[in-house]
Amino acid sequence: MATFRRNLRQELISQFHSLAAEGNISKISVILNQYPFLINETSENGWTALMYAARNGHPHVVHFLLEKGCDRSIVNNSKQTALDIAKFWGYKHVATLLSKAMSVQKPFFLLNKMEEQENYFSRTLLDRKSEKRTNLLWLSVKQKHPDTVYILFSDLSPLVTLTGQQPEVRLCRLSYMHIKEYLTDRDDVILIFLGVEFGIKRELINNMTGEDKVDENEDGLVAWFALGINAISAEGFKQRHEDCYFLHPPMPALLQLKEKEAGVVAQARSVLAWHSRYKFCPTCGSTTKIEECGYKRVCLKEHCPSLQGVHNTSYPRVDPVVIMQVIHPDGNRCLLGRQKRFPPGMFTCLAGFIEPGETIEDAVRREVEEESGVKVGSVQYVSCQPWPMPSSLMIGCLAVAISTEIKVDKNEIDDARWFTKEQVMDVLTKGNQQSFFVPPSRAIAHQLIKYWIGMNSNL
Repeated sequence: MATFRRNLRQELISQFHSLAAEGNISKISVILNQYPFLINETSENGWTALMYAARNGHPHVVHFLLEKGCDRSIVNNSKQTALDIAKFWGYKHVATLLSKAMSVQKPFFLLNKMEEQENYFSRTLLDRKSEKRTNLLWLSVKQKHPDTVYILFSDLSPLVTLTGQQPEVRLCRLSYMHIKEYLTDRDDVILIFLGVEFGIKRELINNMTGEDKVDENEDGLVAWFALGINAISAEGFKQRHEDCYFLHPPMPALLQLKEKEAGVVAQARSVLAWHSRYKFCPTCGSTTKIEECGYKRVCLKEHCPSLQGVHNTSYPRVDPVVIMQVIHPDGNRCLLGRQKRFPPGMFTCLAGFIEPGETIEDAVRREVEEESGVKVGSVQYVSCQPWPMPSSLMIGCLAVAISTEIKVDKNEIDDARWFTKEQVMDVLTKGNQQSFFVPPSRAIAHQLIKYWIGMNSNL
């Protein structure tokens, strides 16, 4: 049976290539509607339909194939692109089309106008006020101010409590009196200035008399700090405050928080995670000290190269990750995958880290092909999500496939499948988990899937 399918596939490819070589655009259109995966299939010599059309000088076919998403960057076994072939045979009009064309054309079902999307972990209660990080006097005053809010962490887990008639997980908002014993020069305590609450809490200046002096540090701004303590201190704190506990493990526990509090935790947890990994200078190995109230580490070795210029080892790092909803060429199916560590039946969007010197679009195409064997053409950014596990930025995209055969790399993922729009809608709307399910709504993967389902008015 497998041999029969393979032979049938080869016959379809051969027929498609012959039609391109002949310039028969009407039959090309018919066969592509039935078998869209043929668009970038290659023959044994590595030639595509675009190359055959370029070889025989059919500009109308070349234009049509490019509009359908044909990839002009593919090279054959002789290391030639379609453009190289057109130039060699002297078809100037075809060469002009290929040189001016983008490598992929945007399919009709991708939106031209994008609206800004908000995801969980992206909202916050705070204005970061980064200019205050070097104002030591202001920070010193705020640390002891009775209105200042502290959130406590142990092993990157925030201190929380349950509140309300229908208990909700909320951050424990501590005061200076609760944590002052920890504000010492101990190496195992990390203090980070997170920002100030939006707006001014107290209208002090309006109530001053003309003879009074205004303290410029008494500005009415309510400051927030994160404090990381060790496990022994954390256990002692819990014994004194039995209504509080440290929220762990991070996934899925952090998804229980209110959205704006989750944004504060994402900021604090990511910076604390960076401090836990960069206690020593990555350049020379010497001890480092904390500056800018948690947003910089400085090497203590006098002539370390990291002290000259700006270095990404001196500041909290963020790791960019692409996560993509891969859409079938027909627009009515999507590609989802799963890893072995996932709960049974869970499928989600493919994702991977962006490599140095790589664009978002190229990272999407590389990761999808590495994990599933599927080639991607058009890529469109949708939204992003800070992901504090420990410090990633998930860059959400739609990606349109230009091939459909799946060849899973078992070193990357466990499985990948095409799911119809009806299957996905059934899972999202009815909670039907008999065959598969997707991540919860607070994950950007869920939002990308929902975005795809609702992106067209006729869906």
